Amino acid sequence: MANKNSDSPNSVRILIGLVLAEGICVAAFTVELLRAFSGNELSWAYVFEWPFFGGYAIYLWRRLSGHEGHQWRRRSSARSKEQDVDEDKAMERWNEYLEQVHERESKRKNLRS
Repeated sequence: MANKNSDSPNSVRILIGLVLAEGICVAAFTVELLRAFSGNELSWAYVFEWPFFGGYAIYLWRRLSGHEGHQWRRRSSARSKEQDVDEDKAMERWNEYLEQVHERESKRKNLRS
């Protein structure tokens, strides 16, 4: 499912970043695998780390280029308007509470002095 803006300059930059990241991850994986086979035990950790980084680069590419979650985003934007109203009401109640606390504290200070 391609994004309608898949030909935009940002999409091209993101794709170039993915290609570079994957190239680096594959090269580093190969180097560390060769080092691990030659006796460097620490390299075994990196052998498993570089594919993880490659997978994460693919995940970020999908998120940044808009190749997943279109329907979820539309639904969440509708939900977020309702949540914004609820959060505004909660913020108003919280501010009222803080005003009450402040008034009580100022009354206590006035009684002490």
